Amino acid sequence: MFQTMESADRIRELLDRNLQEVFGEGDTGRRRSAIDELWAEDGILYVPPGAITGREAINRFAGDLRATHPDFVYSPRGEPQVLQNAGRIAWGSGRAGEEAAYAGWDVVIVRDGKIAALYVFLDEKSDEFRRSSFPGEAPVEG
Repeated sequence: MFQTMESADRIRELLDRNLQEVFGEGDTGRRRSAIDELWAEDGILYVPPGAITGREAINRFAGDLRATHPDFVYSPRGEPQVLQNAGRIAWGSGRAGEEAAYAGWDVVIVRDGKIAALYVFLDEKSDEFRRSSFPGEAPVEG
């Protein structure tokens, strides 16, 4: 049986807008409005510390993350790729006009035109990865 494919243009839009309007947005109201528009109610965000479920929790996480570096911008690296109901985009984050302080990949699963799941892969060599993967403790080197 053939399943209907999500619109490739919509998936690209979700990837870009989520990067800019959710994780790049410092205003809580605008960020929450974007989340309501872009994310499924039961959306799940997978980040190195664990899974975050639901729009309110995603908004809280994105706001807390934004507060750690309010002057950083997210810049796509290359073009997003789309396959069926999934897409991915590489990005860097840092101060505008400077080299990215850290980088990663976002991989989305889309359902009914909204983000059902987002997997965030951080560059494992970055300080951001080490901080987010081991909250409250130093990582074990080895």
